[in-house]
Amino acid sequence: MKICKFCIMDSSCAGIFFNSAGRCNYCIDFEKKLTIKEKNLNNLINDIKKFRLKNKNEYDCVIGLSGGIDSSYTLLKAVECGLKPLAVHLDNGWNSELAQSNIEKLIKGLNVDFYTHVIRWSEFRNLMQSFFDSDVIDIEILTDNAMLALNYKMAKKIKTPFILAGTNSSTEGMSMPKNMNWFKFDKKNILAINSKFKKEKIITFPIIGILDLIKYILIEKIKWISFLDYFDYNKTQAEDELNNKFGYERYKYKHYESVFTRFYQGFLLPKKFNVDKRKLHLSTLVVSKQINREKALSEIAMSPYPSKELLNEDKDYFIKKMKWTLKDLDIYLKRGIKKHNDYPNNFWLYKLLIKIYKIIK
Repeated sequence: MKICKFCIMDSSCAGIFFNSAGRCNYCIDFEKKLTIKEKNLNNLINDIKKFRLKNKNEYDCVIGLSGGIDSSYTLLKAVECGLKPLAVHLDNGWNSELAQSNIEKLIKGLNVDFYTHVIRWSEFRNLMQSFFDSDVIDIEILTDNAMLALNYKMAKKIKTPFILAGTNSSTEGMSMPKNMNWFKFDKKNILAINSKFKKEKIITFPIIGILDLIKYILIEKIKWISFLDYFDYNKTQAEDELNNKFGYERYKYKHYESVFTRFYQGFLLPKKFNVDKRKLHLSTLVVSKQINREKALSEIAMSPYPSKELLNEDKDYFIKKMKWTLKDLDIYLKRGIKKHNDYPNNFWLYKLLIKIYKIIK
């Protein structure tokens, strides 16, 4: 296994190649992104405030709040900048107790309005089961797509063109290898997999496709703003600040605010797909100089789970919640892998639109 001499991406990552110095294309490309133009925070804040005053809206913007560090810090900084956001949360039935506690502390401490959209559990479980039955890698496309859909839907509802997101270059700007996920706006793929296996009637599950996104952008004029890119964002410093101000508690790894995401990234992905997303997450922190390579290598050598006891707890919880047995889990892990494009999808449309965007940009 060849490993990058600058970050910790290795030859298990699809599309990787190394230069003569042993450095990989992922960290080289990401480093270029980090040097791109500075963004003017004051201009952005003024534009957002002017829009609300002009249109006499109740809120300045929508902020999706998962309870994770990125979205939590986004909410804090927005309030400190004098904005009045509506915090929006998607409840898919997998919130950890720690995430719920952190969300409550932030909402109370910042005194912001909070909206939670609850997906009916039987509906979401059947959608998840369809994806497990399909043997594709990106089970999390369900949650990610629903969160995106909810953000855009709520922005339209409260008549604001601004979604302030926790997406950022500093901790997640490195390109995701193609063998780690699927593109998140593939509504057609979600519906096709559901139709083939469980045929669940979609009622409470928010869903968005690439054409829906274009409508939101071009017709509704809604902007997805990576708000943390307007700051010198450092994950550890952000965690310290949130902890000092609100008693916010840390998670072991990125996106571990969800019990399922923790089990998915820490157990299912490595066992069935031979994928460890920590390589990407830690490499991003190395290139953005938030940790050194030695620390990243030390972290990746450890188990993705904080403890064996927690892994067993999560496994038992997952089996009970999904109405599986240990045998069902074993069969799933041993079954062959399929690709998302083995099922109907809109990836061709996504690629076409990317090409058009690059031409007109």
